[in-house]
Amino acid sequence: MKPQFIIFLTKLTTVFAFCLFFSTATAQDNNFWSKVRFGGAAAAAFGSGYTDVTIAPGALYQFNQFAALGVSVSGSYVHQRNYYDSAIYGGSVIGLVNPYPQIQLSVEVEQLRVNLNYDDRYAENFDIPNKQRDFWNTALFFGLGYQSNNVTVGLRYNVLYKEKDLVYSDALMPFLRVYF
Repeated sequence: MKPQFIIFLTKLTTVFAFCLFFSTATAQDNNFWSKVRFGGAAAAAFGSGYTDVTIAPGALYQFNQFAALGVSVSGSYVHQRNYYDSAIYGGSVIGLVNPYPQIQLSVEVEQLRVNLNYDDRYAENFDIPNKQRDFWNTALFFGLGYQSNNVTVGLRYNVLYKEKDLVYSDALMPFLRVYF
């Protein structure tokens, strides 16, 4: 995706944050920061010649018991010996709705920059002309989860999934969200 999308996403998030700040700053019984929740995800996977490390901190503004909107940044490093190295970084905007206290629906737009470097032998064996591939990947996830206190477990589906982009292995993915 083009860098204009990132600029648009940044502006949209900034305008949203200012609107929320000024709308809640005027109410005497409402404190903006008391409605902000922090959390995110961290993961690591290791195997024989395989490494995958991810960190994704985020923040949510909880409008009420039913709705929240948040932003996050993420970064990943993935290495598969004799195949590739990959650095993936970016951000997302997420909207959450709880029609019932335990049921959480989500919509998330994610924009990632992917830097992929193929191993020499792998590129030669599979006739890959360019060992380096750098591109933007956009994902639009719709999710359904079960929430208990600060933790939500569920599934999300990427409607923009493309197998050739080599970012996700499948369109349907499990998730675990933790916000305090």
